[in-house]
Amino acid sequence: MSGLVDALLIAAVAVLVIVRQFRASRVDTDRRWWFLPGVLAVVALREPGLLGAHHHLASALVLGAELIVGVAMGAGWAWTTRIWVEPDGTVWSKSTKASVIVWITGIGLRVGLFGLAALVGVHQNSSALLLALASTLLVRSGILMWRASELHGACAHGPAYRDGLPRPAWKEPV
Repeated sequence: MSGLVDALLIAAVAVLVIVRQFRASRVDTDRRWWFLPGVLAVVALREPGLLGAHHHLASALVLGAELIVGVAMGAGWAWTTRIWVEPDGTVWSKSTKASVIVWITGIGLRVGLFGLAALVGVHQNSSALLLALASTLLVRSGILMWRASELHGACAHGPAYRDGLPRPAWKEPV
């Protein structure tokens, strides 16, 4: 894939994810939450030149740092997302203002890594960014699914004296 197509794919996924995160959305624990990150990782890994040709060690270190930032960003995003259970038992999520701070910090760290890599002569292609985005989405989705299943399970096993009565909508604090 060309660099332009990669950049457009990354931009499209990022815009889609950012727009969707600030709308309340139903968390479906039965869906394949790992599919989109998996596709992004496969696309990133099949491209040649993931590591720079001239600076293998420095390129691997920058890629590792990029992945660590991606994982941390995904975890921070997942833990700053508000989730709640509606009276009908469905689990919903919506990102908070703290999620914006996570995104801004993550993007700032990635720009800093890109600048540091350029300073030492390491060329990163878009595959590294795509792989980091995949790690961010995978970690975020995994933690969110875990939180949703825990929350749904806790609400489903409420006290016996409430059986037959509608459950109040409960929102988890952030």
